[in-house]
Amino acid sequence: MEALRQDDPRRFGRFTALARFHEGASAVRYVARDTASGEVALITAARPELAGVPAYRRRFQAEARTAERLAGGWVAAPLDTGEEPETPADGPETLWTAAGYVPALPLAEAIGIAGPLDERALRILGAGIAEILSRVHAAGAVLQGLAPGTVLLAADGPRLTAFGPLGAAASAEARPGGQLSVRLGYLTPEQIEGKEVSAASDLFVLGLLLAYAATGTTPFTEGPAEEAARRIAGDEPELDAVPEALRELITNCLAKDPAARPTAGTVAAELALEGAAGLARGGWLPERLAAAVADQEARVLALEAPDENPDTPEKAPAPVSAEAPEPVEDTAAPQSEDAQPEDARPVDAAPVDAPASPVETSVAPAPAGSPATAEPEDARPVDAPAPREPAASAAASDGDIGEDRGTTRFLNTGPRPPQNDRPTTQLSLPAELVAPPGTAPAPVAQPIPPALPVAPVAPQHPGPTHGGPAPYPAAALPAGPAGSGGAGGGPMVSLPLPPAPAPVPDPAASRRTLLTIAAAAVGGLIVGGGSVAALGSGDTAVATDDKPAPKPRRTLPGQPPEPRWIYTHPASESSPLTTAVWRDKLLLVTSESQASAVDLRTGKRLWQRADGAKGQAALAAGADLVFVASPSEFLWLSPKNGKVVHRVRYTDAFADLPGLAVGPLAGNSGPVVWFTGSHTVTVKAPKPKKGKKKGKDKEVVQAHFFAYDIVQRKELWRTPVPAGRAPGTPAYRVVVDRSADVLVRQDAVSLTAAEVKAAKGKGSIRSFDQKTGKLLWTKQYAAVSPEAATGGDEDGTLYAAVGKDLQAFETDTTKPLWRVEGSDGSVFGTPLVAGPLIHTTERSQLVGAVERESGRLVWRRSTEVPGTGNAPSLTLSGSEKTLVAADAVQVTAFSAADGERLWKFQDIGSADPKGATVSAPYRALAAGETVVVQRDRAFYAFPVA
Repeated sequence: MEALRQDDPRRFGRFTALARFHEGASAVRYVARDTASGEVALITAARPELAGVPAYRRRFQAEARTAERLAGGWVAAPLDTGEEPETPADGPETLWTAAGYVPALPLAEAIGIAGPLDERALRILGAGIAEILSRVHAAGAVLQGLAPGTVLLAADGPRLTAFGPLGAAASAEARPGGQLSVRLGYLTPEQIEGKEVSAASDLFVLGLLLAYAATGTTPFTEGPAEEAARRIAGDEPELDAVPEALRELITNCLAKDPAARPTAGTVAAELALEGAAGLARGGWLPERLAAAVADQEARVLALEAPDENPDTPEKAPAPVSAEAPEPVEDTAAPQSEDAQPEDARPVDAAPVDAPASPVETSVAPAPAGSPATAEPEDARPVDAPAPREPAASAAASDGDIGEDRGTTRFLNTGPRPPQNDRPTTQLSLPAELVAPPGTAPAPVAQPIPPALPVAPVAPQHPGPTHGGPAPYPAAALPAGPAGSGGAGGGPMVSLPLPPAPAPVPDPAASRRTLLTIAAAAVGGLIVGGGSVAALGSGDTAVATDDKPAPKPRRTLPGQPPEPRWIYTHPASESSPLTTAVWRDKLLLVTSESQASAVDLRTGKRLWQRADGAKGQAALAAGADLVFVASPSEFLWLSPKNGKVVHRVRYTDAFADLPGLAVGPLAGNSGPVVWFTGSHTVTVKAPKPKKGKKKGKDKEVVQAHFFAYDIVQRKELWRTPVPAGRAPGTPAYRVVVDRSADVLVRQDAVSLTAAEVKAAKGKGSIRSFDQKTGKLLWTKQYAAVSPEAATGGDEDGTLYAAVGKDLQAFETDTTKPLWRVEGSDGSVFGTPLVAGPLIHTTERSQLVGAVERESGRLVWRRSTEVPGTGNAPSLTLSGSEKTLVAADAVQVTAFSAADGERLWKFQDIGSADPKGATVSAPYRALAAGETVVVQRDRAFYAFPVA
């Protein structure tokens, strides 16, 4: 953390900057405070010289949206996105985001303070980052955001602060003509060979990061800088200093073949089976780092808001480095080889007339008067600001970086020049986005093979100011032709690329083509809400009523299978209230306005019916009707067109119960449904005694428990039950349906205050006769609370959460049978009975299987969702071979037999910049060989075993 400099912004919306937290290549992070609430935030602000580049702005905003959608666990929740900044009169708009401040040290700084981490700390660091990667990869995305400066070490675990290549760049600078040059600090063998990056690429970088954290250096640094690329691509890593217990795992992460690397989920499980948060309980940082984190927090709390109009220094601002500035590329005359940086000198230069790839080289504007190609409004280039002139050498010589003395005294820092990272890769803004308005882009060459010529690098921006070695030196790559194709009339540096996609002539392509990574050509960021936010060009088909099937994509290990279809509930209609599967043929969705049906084979919507508004359930009433219970009537709909075939209003079916309010369906078995209902009756006051005043009549709620046959459309029985909490209808749930009776329990939220007091903290199970509805008994089981999750089987065993454990009881006698120990600080959710097993779920995100008869634990696995929340809900596929766990963060599929994690899925919401962030939990519904995953309006049909 450093003092503010004279030219640093003082205000970011409602936040006042207090100090510099970390300086990166593309952005600067500040500690700031909301003066009104006292809330402390970490601001990520774009460098002013980059903020005006259209490609940079889009990429910055895209990565900010990714951070927002990944918020939770080891990703700090966003506080503000700065979407409506004020526009300075003398420069581009300020571009920034704000996240909650967590006292933490960048990994590079931590290594500089205390040296390499021990094995336990390495496990927690690796598991935490792998858990984030697992969430990203579950959506078919690649992060490319790992670097020593983007990973923070907090008191409770790691934090990630970069969510794409821009945030993790070792250097970024604007070039003339609206171009953007970005260089990554970490490379993978497939990037060096010009192949496509994948989820496995993130695992290679994770291996490099762990090796760095374990040794203080990276495993490919020995040898000349110009051979770095060759060593990464061909040499074996040197991991002798890595703890022996972790050496094999890190070696596997650094495998040259992407297919040989483990998945993020595997890494997280091998490093910390209980999860990074569980392993970090009680503290995980070495004493020196824990003290440094505590000291940082204390200094932040002591910071005062600096003067928003600091005095202008007498001397000009010093350059960012105390060393003499590197030569600036001359657009008029070519540089001599001697003037080039050492790591960028050309090797085996290709012929000058070698063709250039359209992806990596800029294209000169077409001559004036040539036909212009229409561009979308947001794709038109914005002139990049002129590069800053180097300050006088006298200013440079003393190392002054223009710190604000008002904060220096709190931070105990002095002026020091930032350190430079060396370049490794570049991004180029595609030619179709840089042509001046009114001119047509120059012709684009056809794609060429991956082995492309490259050329010297231009001067780079300063890297992080914190200590610690750079990841590893840049490779000296073969030089390419200099000419007008490069930035500012000079050449550009890039690594080999796969063949570039053919240009798309329509203007919409410009919206999709934001940046092209010369090192890796990423095909997409995150699949979510039926859309894809992409780097590079490419489409993803969105399932609508006209196009139910998305474009196929390659499936990686641990990723979900390709959806059979994707359906998005129309935004013009109210959000879904209930969803259900009808006979493995239809997906029934009800909302405030209507009920609609989606074909489970194609994902196309077949019909909608206003009569079914606010309906619940969608049960098979015989072979050819759909039963829906609405707030005022029972409906039987045609599955073909939604037409109402039968209608039974509650006022007609239960005429002797005027004003009957029907509660949620408690359960069903075959053609029989059970539900509760209540109505209000007036009880006349008794006749007063002679000379006494007559009392008032009373309004009393009476409740009943019903059984109803939806095929014969008739009531089977009803039995009086105690009324629930106002408005009076008790909410029942069927625990198990047995041949002689049906066992139910009442939801705790519908218990009256008197019932809660009488229960003394214990829940009850009621038994009703199947034929007559007569209440047979009411029992309590040990310390099972009213809120405890319960389940049962037809053999007479009840399963319930007791404290942190799961316990089995003999239903009719309440005798305890066995107990399964749970995680500390967690509770079990509702178990799922399947054959000889019971599938279990816990708030600690553990899912497992237990033998019904003995309680023996068969397997237990983590969903790898960080932190705790509600226990995942469980769904079994039609064959009962696949167990699907759905929670608020993701959906995880396991093999039901042995617990092998099959895949994960995460829908992070709409990629529309103006779209709302989706926070609804996931649901899973089984339909034959398909599991339909729902999150709010989006539905995905995945094939399962």
